[in-house]
Amino acid sequence: MHNNLIILAGGASSRMKKEENTSTSNLSKEDADQANNKSKGLIGVGEQGLPFLHYLLYNAKKAGYKNIFIIIGEKDTHFKEVYGALDKGNEFHGLSVSFARQYIPEGRTKPFGTADAVLQTLEQFPELKTQNFTVCNSDNLYSVKALQLLRETTDSNALLGYDRDMLEYPSERIARFALMRMDSNDYMVDIIEKPAAAEVPKYQDKNGKLRVSMNVFKFDGARFYPYLKNCPVHPERNEKELPTALLNMIGDHGQCTKVIPIAEHVIDLTSKNDIGQVRDYLKENYPTLLDW
Repeated sequence: MHNNLIILAGGASSRMKKEENTSTSNLSKEDADQANNKSKGLIGVGEQGLPFLHYLLYNAKKAGYKNIFIIIGEKDTHFKEVYGALDKGNEFHGLSVSFARQYIPEGRTKPFGTADAVLQTLEQFPELKTQNFTVCNSDNLYSVKALQLLRETTDSNALLGYDRDMLEYPSERIARFALMRMDSNDYMVDIIEKPAAAEVPKYQDKNGKLRVSMNVFKFDGARFYPYLKNCPVHPERNEKELPTALLNMIGDHGQCTKVIPIAEHVIDLTSKNDIGQVRDYLKENYPTLLDW
């Protein structure tokens, strides 16, 4: 088991900051202001305006994590106002919360991607280079079960393979998800982006399920660090991405990353369209203030 959770919260949140469309025109001014000015994880969607990230941290604590590393933007001040003023070791409901900054390289206007974010975290907290850790998004609410699966697995590197049929997103969005290809022992082999519809059935796992990643991983810092450091830039998105670094590690080491099957939905707070749905979900599933 390991106790480290890295949360990706340093992105530009460009989709959240887009102008409201007709389906979000009924947003309150407060919600719109938060969406336009705060990181997604800090938007107050919970009971008494609790930030979305509170619920992820709550689930992480229930899953047994103790050390939280939140990757924030190089100029961000909002996270420290909520979770502690120190760079390292803020006490928050029994969790130790530290902050890594994702600095933007000269010549760029936006962060350099998720692999770069984790690399900068390991360089700012070098103890992680020799430890295991979980990595996840700040705008997804992963269940206690999901986080436990990665914390408790004996595999050094792993990711959750979500049953595509259990994800409750619009069908056109699900169709755009990249699919995972595993071998007969459930080790990751490849990630297939934008598969043609006719090709999709060939990527079913041994149980006939299509598996997608929701960007929650476990890594062995010692093995993965060189692949973060040498991660190439994605040719289309112009970012250094975790799946690219992961596939390069698999290319060198073969059966090194286990795909752990899971069948449940993942709540997502990507755009203004999601705010009302997330708030309704939290009211139903977390009806009272969190009992830390």
